[in-house]
Amino acid sequence: MPRTLLERSDAVHALAGVFRRRGFESSSLSVIQQEAGIGRGSLYHFFPDGKTDMARAVLDQVSDWFEDEVFAPLRSATDAADAVSAMTKAVSDYFVSRENVCLFAAMTLGEEKETFAGEVKTYFADWVDALAALLRRGGLDPEDAHENALDAVAVIQGGLIITRAYADETTFLGVMERVERRLLSQLS
Repeated sequence: MPRTLLERSDAVHALAGVFRRRGFESSSLSVIQQEAGIGRGSLYHFFPDGKTDMARAVLDQVSDWFEDEVFAPLRSATDAADAVSAMTKAVSDYFVSRENVCLFAAMTLGEEKETFAGEVKTYFADWVDALAALLRRGGLDPEDAHENALDAVAVIQGGLIITRAYADETTFLGVMERVERRLLSQLS
């Protein structure tokens, strides 16, 4: 039986789990209702534009978390090494606690790719730019900083895919340790 939700944020949290497990295309309204435990009326009350509105709300929530916990700290840090370590810990904790799925990457896989292209590009560009700025402050020239930041984010995303294939979160934790070690070795 669908539960009654008092807050939109509760619905967004429940929807995030469905989209992580099923992806966007495989999350029909009936699947969403069943797996999130939210009635159709509540869904349309909180998300009048339907499933796309639901997915945008989930991506906004993820984006806000990364802005607060990863991007802003990278932009404002004065100690590059500490900031790299804090980023890898926050990212490790985040993805391990969320089934090793990056919802932004998942939104690039199906027909919804064009629907969410702006949000996906912004998320990854913000991450690369924040990390590159930190690496520049840590002594790297702009080109090396950007390349190292781009490579780190790409390795993290690839690590998530391999982790899911292996069904072993220690794979992702190992990837994150190596990302941290490589980034720290570049700092002066």
